Amino acid sequence: MGCEACCAYVLMVTAVYWVSEAVPLGAAALVPAFLYPLFGVLKSSEVAAEYCKDTTLLLMGVICLAASIEKWNLHKRIALRMVMIAGAKPGMLVLGFMCCTVFLSMWLSNTSTTAMVMPIAEAVLQQLICEDGTNGFIGHTNGHLPQVRNTHAHGETLNQLVSGIFLIHKIPLPPSQLTIEIPNVKRVKARRDSQYPTKQDHMICKCLSLSITYAATIGGLITITGTSTNLIFAEQFNTRYPGAKVINFGTWFIFSFPIAIIMLVLTWLWLHFLFLGCNFRETCSWSKKRKTRREMLSEKRIQEEYAKLGPISYPEVVTGVFFILMTLLWFTREPGFVPGWTSLFEKKGYRTDATVSVLLGFLLFLIPARRPFSSSSSSSSYRESDPLAPMITWKDFQRLMPWEIVILVGGGYALAAGCKVSGLSMWIGRQLEPMSGLPPWAVTLLACLLVSAVTEFASNPATLTVFLPILSALSETLRINPLHTLIPSTMCVSFGVMLPVGNPPNAIVFSYGHVKISDMVKAGFGVNLIGVAVVMLAITTWGAPLFNLNEFPAWAVARNVTGSL
Repeated sequence: MGCEACCAYVLMVTAVYWVSEAVPLGAAALVPAFLYPLFGVLKSSEVAAEYCKDTTLLLMGVICLAASIEKWNLHKRIALRMVMIAGAKPGMLVLGFMCCTVFLSMWLSNTSTTAMVMPIAEAVLQQLICEDGTNGFIGHTNGHLPQVRNTHAHGETLNQLVSGIFLIHKIPLPPSQLTIEIPNVKRVKARRDSQYPTKQDHMICKCLSLSITYAATIGGLITITGTSTNLIFAEQFNTRYPGAKVINFGTWFIFSFPIAIIMLVLTWLWLHFLFLGCNFRETCSWSKKRKTRREMLSEKRIQEEYAKLGPISYPEVVTGVFFILMTLLWFTREPGFVPGWTSLFEKKGYRTDATVSVLLGFLLFLIPARRPFSSSSSSSSYRESDPLAPMITWKDFQRLMPWEIVILVGGGYALAAGCKVSGLSMWIGRQLEPMSGLPPWAVTLLACLLVSAVTEFASNPATLTVFLPILSALSETLRINPLHTLIPSTMCVSFGVMLPVGNPPNAIVFSYGHVKISDMVKAGFGVNLIGVAVVMLAITTWGAPLFNLNEFPAWAVARNVTGSL
């Protein structure tokens, strides 16, 4: 049995375990750790090295900050503030949340954006649905807003979700790198049986939840740092074709910004049609007169909640400053269009996003939670017997650290490494040669459909890492501009939106339990088609002059002569 066959077998076994969830996801991710060495694909030490990457350290630093945010209730303040701005009409609310998510997702990772916006959305839903002080489906829990669904012992996951807020853009974060517990099926079922006041309320919940995950995906397409797959594409492309100086922050933005705008509008219309029906006038009017009593009440209650939080405390300020500092340091490390702060150091390539996040995380264990030089009475509401108690303790950190996710991501890396070493990716490439008779647009369309089908089940980076070399080789064989197939495929990899397995934002939204898998598949299928159609439109219209797609470029010819895959 050849090395490729062994590798394919391991890949299939792991995939079956992941899709069926017969064992926990983290446990299934350990399959390559023992099967690869047994089959002689990779040495045990080589597999082990794949499981702990730079991103694990990044996550640890992020979780420290998340623990601080949760401990000092900063997320509650942000949530309520946003809700007060949003208003209460369902259609406008969904669109408002979508625009906000798209904007955030341009700069942060899709996962962190979803994890940050979802608890806020949950808080809004709680207010919209709790009618006139009666207990709604979540119950108005004694005035404390984000203890959402504490009936299902799930307050922690909410706060863990909030913690995802910080996995910010620049590193090729595997999309499974998320700070959530993988949804526990029993808990989700318990939620589904609980009552929503009306069918329409349930539909609003579904619509808002799904709109956030799709908006995060759309926003990730816009910038080259917006999602890990764009970065993987840029890195692989520039390594393979060093002569091509065509992909940079600017050209990518010009190409993908119109795609995102068109997709945003179409996705909103599709979700509105699917869950809220076609009565746009009813769900989207802004006028004061048309507000129902219930909407007025929920807005009033939200303002009362905000007033209860009182003035902002010292630990909240520190946490906020750390958050802004982390974002700024991440974004200015190597922005791409100007030299970043790493250029101040002599040695290049030593510092990554993990460096920043671990440094700031460490400082949180060091800084006392009390304002220095202040009398104890005016100190924060959190009264420690120890005046030097730090912002967070190891226990706070330990409670939020999602080890399952770390292993899950490691399993994805291990599988990719196996495919590369065993030559499985090369073999797949050779199977695609009969396609040489097809016109460029047909090859691109087939590539898009194939990639968006595979990415439903596999992680996005894994799918793209396998397909990029294959498609580059294919383009060279058929003598079409490699960008013609590579850019659309990179975009379509992000459209794995039909299953909770497909991408982490979906898993986050699914864990909230408003949405059944059938809803996700139905809505996701529409979004998938919208995505492929818009990308095909873009590559055949404004993409062609922008990247000069109609001719086989000199940089690809040079590569073709050297011949090796």
